[in-house]
Amino acid sequence: MNLYFDIDGVLLTRHKQVPKGARELLDYATQNFNCFWLTTHCRTGANRALEYLSEFYQEDDLLKVAKILPTDWDDSKTEGLDWESDFLWLDDFVFKFEQIELEKRNRLDSLVLVNLDREDELLRILALLKTGYSS
Repeated sequence: MNLYFDIDGVLLTRHKQVPKGARELLDYATQNFNCFWLTTHCRTGANRALEYLSEFYQEDDLLKVAKILPTDWDDSKTEGLDWESDFLWLDDFVFKFEQIELEKRNRLDSLVLVNLDREDELLRILALLKTGYSS
């Protein structure tokens, strides 16, 4: 199964802090899913995620981050999704046109909205991945 990651609002708080559970989530995800970036830091296939996250994450975490592949999209993140595969998409915000595309393809349930204002949000998502979405 593919797992798509946004960065800002998922792996970094709005104050550019590493949220609780991020390291555990990255560890589990990179061991159990085909992981891809779906973030503005990797738009058009360029992979700037490692460079960006290197300011905030420890070196051993960056080894996990380096395993995550970029996607190629221009206007809508949904352009970077592999519609032929099962997937989950972790993001803190999607535009209405992206939501419509997911609905049109009957894949809205593949979107996992992340709200880092909730306590232990990434640990909740990690538990979700472990119980229902692992490979």
